[in-house]
Amino acid sequence: MKNEKTNIITNNKKINIKKALLFTLIILPVAIIGGICTTIYQIDTLAPQMVEAAVSQVGSLEMVVAITTLQTTVYTFICSFIGYIVSDKIGLIKPFTLKKKSILTSLLFGAGLGVLLGVDHFISGSMYPEIQSANVSSFTLNGVIASILYGGVIEEVYMRLFFMSLIALIVWKLFFRKYDSNNIPQKAYVIANIVAALAFAAGHLPATVGIFGDLDAFILIRCFVLNGIGGYLFGELFRKHGIGYAMIAHATAHIVKFVIFAIFI
Repeated sequence: MKNEKTNIITNNKKINIKKALLFTLIILPVAIIGGICTTIYQIDTLAPQMVEAAVSQVGSLEMVVAITTLQTTVYTFICSFIGYIVSDKIGLIKPFTLKKKSILTSLLFGAGLGVLLGVDHFISGSMYPEIQSANVSSFTLNGVIASILYGGVIEEVYMRLFFMSLIALIVWKLFFRKYDSNNIPQKAYVIANIVAALAFAAGHLPATVGIFGDLDAFILIRCFVLNGIGGYLFGELFRKHGIGYAMIAHATAHIVKFVIFAIFI
């Protein structure tokens, strides 16, 4: 009887609310720590007038950090809980077990992307000094923690677990309705991954504009190539191995990037 109260049957597929809530509660501490570090890092790198404007609205820097962290926590709770349920419904939730092949694949994908980001610092950075300045400014304790926890975990909750799963659900309902939830064609997931990867890349445009002010063709293409490749690889790991492995790869990419910075900068 207890299990029946925490399960909902949809389309002949049982959705476990209890597991969705447990997953969400596990993610929330990461959201809180990542939110705090991300906000402090942003305060340290924003123009003084922007920081002053934020403080004038809420009263203090501490309140800025608290409010922004609360927003991150609430968004993470919503996206984790709903994302888990949607992912479970369409067959994207997989048990996180320590499989050697999956871990190795995740680490290789993440390390490869991290090397690409590190090399970009020197190639693109030689043409655009703003790139190197932004990378150096991120190489602080708060910047590193924010990149690994917020970037590596929370962004995967937002963009893969929630957004990609939602797009896959919509694609399934619009174009593959004749298939049940246990036999959704892989092309539905691939389409969703491409859309999510493009959205992930586009989501980095505001930060890119903040760094450069204006966007030329090279900077725009660079933003979509670097982030689009990463987003697609993380989506493939999510689709084939589970969200935990997408998080491992994303976090590894940032770790390797910072290791390269530590060695060569």
